[in-house]
Amino acid sequence: MLDSIKQQLQQFLAETLTAAYPDIVDFPSISIETPAEKIHGDFSTNIALKSAKIFRKAPMAIAEELAAHIEKAVTASPLQAHIQSIEIKNPGFINFFLTQDSLFEIIEQVFEEGGRYGASDFGKKEKIQIEFVSANPTGPLSVAHARQAVVGDVLGNVLTFLGFDITKEYYVNDEGNQINILGTSIKCRALQHLGLDVAFPEEGYQGDYIKDMAQIFLSEKGITDAEAAKAVADLEWNDFGVRYLMDVIKRDLDDFGVHFDYWAHQRDIATNEQIEKIIDLLKERGHLYEEEGALWFKSTAFGDDKDRVVKKSDGAYTYLTPDIVYHKDKFERGFSRVFNIWGPDHHGYIPRIKAAAEALGKNKDDLEVLIVQLATLFRDGKPVSMSTRRGEFISLREVMEEVGTDAARFFFLMRHIKAHLEFDLELAKKQTNENPVYYIQYAHARVYSVNKKADEVGIEVKSKGFSLLKEPEEIDLIKKMGEFPEALQFCYNQLDPYPLVSYMQDLAAVFHKFYDHHRVIDADEQLSAERLSLMNAARIVFANGLGLLGVQAPEQM
Repeated sequence: MLDSIKQQLQQFLAETLTAAYPDIVDFPSISIETPAEKIHGDFSTNIALKSAKIFRKAPMAIAEELAAHIEKAVTASPLQAHIQSIEIKNPGFINFFLTQDSLFEIIEQVFEEGGRYGASDFGKKEKIQIEFVSANPTGPLSVAHARQAVVGDVLGNVLTFLGFDITKEYYVNDEGNQINILGTSIKCRALQHLGLDVAFPEEGYQGDYIKDMAQIFLSEKGITDAEAAKAVADLEWNDFGVRYLMDVIKRDLDDFGVHFDYWAHQRDIATNEQIEKIIDLLKERGHLYEEEGALWFKSTAFGDDKDRVVKKSDGAYTYLTPDIVYHKDKFERGFSRVFNIWGPDHHGYIPRIKAAAEALGKNKDDLEVLIVQLATLFRDGKPVSMSTRRGEFISLREVMEEVGTDAARFFFLMRHIKAHLEFDLELAKKQTNENPVYYIQYAHARVYSVNKKADEVGIEVKSKGFSLLKEPEEIDLIKKMGEFPEALQFCYNQLDPYPLVSYMQDLAAVFHKFYDHHRVIDADEQLSAERLSLMNAARIVFANGLGLLGVQAPEQM
């Protein structure tokens, strides 16, 4: 409701002021904001400040003049039912206060839409692919992968709720040098297990999981002597490593509540045939040239800082080449836009992959690369060391087992994706209001507790006809519920689920403040019914938000 009134007000102001000043061709664009302090109203515009150069007057004088036109026009428009008063404040803001009835309509809307409150057809079924995690199958998922996983998952949930046709995808890099190193690492550990004194490769994966995999491989094959192990083809070691670790990764993601619509495999997509086709296509379009025996992609033509090799002088393809094939495959599957969610170590790769998309005939904005900064785990106030190659790392599985899936998902989202995140393991385990996810879930569960008491005394929830909710804490809770759709819109605008997390924390704070200040089940049955209804409307918003976050909405705690 609030976002609808806001949009109506913005359009109304544009039409009213354009009609009032037909001689002004380039009237400034009108923006509507929600004031930080409620004494300044429900909505505010700075149009008077932006118009100072046009009117050549002090902003306050302009605000008074514009407000006069607005007040006159409001009385003859549908907004009259929503706008209670208009005021001018220094240095030239025009503030709008909503009527009590328009706020009550928010509660009614929440009950009417229920589980769909906050949803919209904004996306108009636009097909968007979100590719995320896509960790090389060379070890269990790390904390960095965990943050990317929940960011991609929740962003996909929110965009689906907003009417987009979203496909969540994982790209399995099951070929290449890193897979060869994995296979070699497993083989070396197997030979060592069988008694051979073999040197472990310096670049090998050293975690204990490699030793476990080596023993499992030997057991599956029935191999008991070193000579038989040495006779096994390298490709078998590679394939076993990929298969085993992808099973581990899929189990971890499934338990983390992250599910993919499509698993793309490099070996199926970036075949030699498809690579040769992409090379021919780029040559045909004049995007490749030869130099010093290598084949170069003219990525500087699309804004990259230097051209990139796609085929080395020895005939081997670089990492970029199969990635170009993969992105061509993405767009050929009918996605109008694709979002890649990567870690900060891939930041320098963005210009070349966006250049490749443009070379394939796509617009620059058709490919969006979102960089998710790293997360640092803290235990007892000290950072936990993490290094995947040395094997000294905390995996996603360990975090889930220590703090639980709900806390893990929520805590990995508690900063903007562009900001480094500090994950306090001890705080995540607390069953107190200090723990933000507990604080939100407790608010949801608290409603069920009050409902039981209401049932005992015969107070029922009503979905219409509100008139008694006038206390500041009641009004604040109603307004905060009304901001839910806008919070979801912010997630889309920023391509970041953090606005939803921040909103849920604010909603919980406002909810608990209301509950702490007012008795819900009171001697006044009418007031009790309205307050009970307010709580249950808030419960719907909590449930919708937690559902999008992939966090449980418990009925008791």
